[in-house]
Amino acid sequence: MQRLSGGDDLALNEIMTRWQDKLTSFLWHMTHDHAATRDLVQESFVRLYMHRQRYRPHAPFSAYLFRIARNLLSNHIRWQSRHPAESLQTLSETGFDPSSEDPTPDQAMEEDETAREVRRAIASLPEDLREALVLFTYQGMTYRQMAEVFDCSEKAAETRLYRARQLLKEKLAPLVRE
Repeated sequence: MQRLSGGDDLALNEIMTRWQDKLTSFLWHMTHDHAATRDLVQESFVRLYMHRQRYRPHAPFSAYLFRIARNLLSNHIRWQSRHPAESLQTLSETGFDPSSEDPTPDQAMEEDETAREVRRAIASLPEDLREALVLFTYQGMTYRQMAEVFDCSEKAAETRLYRARQLLKEKLAPLVRE
């Protein structure tokens, strides 16, 4: 990122190669919409490039990039709530492999009813709790990294994750009893 902010435009290709799958995974888990995910990922990199001069390496690059994506996601969700419409791309019951559109063994396994219920339960969490769960579980972020993305304390990030897990546990309790 320092190379990009210093004027080396080709460094963007390297950043995109390194971060596209992680960003796609995060945004897909938040939207469950392939088209919106692709648009948000692309717009995240566009914004990164447009504001490359503003980057200051005081925080990890991942926090900077995910904050851009998170802000775009919030705008997207706000826009959708103001402009409700039926999506041409409905929630996929088979999941999404950002590296391929072909079905994988993981996608085939997700056809299982339990996996669908887990996805539904995660999707029903409040946005801030769902973000914490997705960043920690699917992106492997630490509490510190999550705190930088959320612009809050590490304890607040930890609390969000705890609350997400507790709500998820409650929502999935019927599956455990069966």
